[in-house]
Amino acid sequence: MRKRIQYITRLTRVLFATYYAYMLEYRAELFIWVLSNSLPFILMGAWLKASENGGFGITSLEFIRYFLAVFIVRQFNIVWVIWDFEKELLSGQLSHRLLQPIDPFWHHFVGHIAERCARLPMLVGLIALFFVIYPQSFWIPSWADGVVTILIVAIAFTLRFLIQYTFGMFAFWTERASAIEQLWFLAYIFLSGIIAPLEVFPLLVREIVMWTPFPYMVYFPATILIGKDVNFWQGIGVMAGWMVVFFVFSRWLWRKGIKQYSGMGA
Repeated sequence: MRKRIQYITRLTRVLFATYYAYMLEYRAELFIWVLSNSLPFILMGAWLKASENGGFGITSLEFIRYFLAVFIVRQFNIVWVIWDFEKELLSGQLSHRLLQPIDPFWHHFVGHIAERCARLPMLVGLIALFFVIYPQSFWIPSWADGVVTILIVAIAFTLRFLIQYTFGMFAFWTERASAIEQLWFLAYIFLSGIIAPLEVFPLLVREIVMWTPFPYMVYFPATILIGKDVNFWQGIGVMAGWMVVFFVFSRWLWRKGIKQYSGMGA
C-alpha cells in the first residue's frame, strides 16, 4: 500500500511538472486566455447602470465585488478537455495514451491544474489593477470564507471537468462532440451567475436552478467569496450528487466507447 501511494505521488508530481513547464512556454497565450474571460467586467458596467434606476436590492458596491468574484472563480473552472479529447480520438493519438499505464483522464485533469498554477501570477496582477481602478471595492475575505471558497472552487472545477469529459466521450460516436458542449454552454452562461447574480431572477426560477449544477460552478463560490450567506450544505449535496452522476455516466461511456474505438482499428 505504501509503495502504491509513493508511486501515485511520484507520477502526479512528474505529470504536473511536465504540464506546468509546457504551459509556461505559452505565457503570452495564457495572458490572452485570462483577458478573454473579462465578460464579467463588461456585464458589471451594464448592471451598475441598471442598478441606478432598478430596485434589485443589491447596491453598486455589491455588484462590483460580485462580478470581480465571478471573474476570479471563472479563472479556475475554465475547461477545454472536450476539444483535446476529441482531437486525440479523431487523430488516433488516443492509441498512444492507451499504451501508458495511466487512464487518459489524468493527463487532462493534471494538465488543467498545471494551467491554473501558471496563470495565477497574471490573475493576481489583474486583481491588483482592478482595485486601483475601483478602490472602494477593496475587501479582504475572512479566513473562513477564503478557505471555504478554495474548497468550493476546487469542487466546482472538478464538477465542470467531469461534465465536459463526459460530453467528450461522445466523440467515440460523432466527430462533433464539442457541439454538445456548445449547446450546454448556452444554459451554463445564463444559469451559472455569469450574466447576473441569481438574486435578480424570479424566486421560482431561482429555486429550480439551485437544484441544477449550473449555479454551483460560478455563483455559489463567488457568493461565498464576497461573504454572503448561502445554503452551504445544500450546495455541497447538490454538487456531490451531480459529480456522482457524471462520473458514473462517463465511466459507462468510456467502457462502451473504447470497444467502439478498438473495433474501428483506429
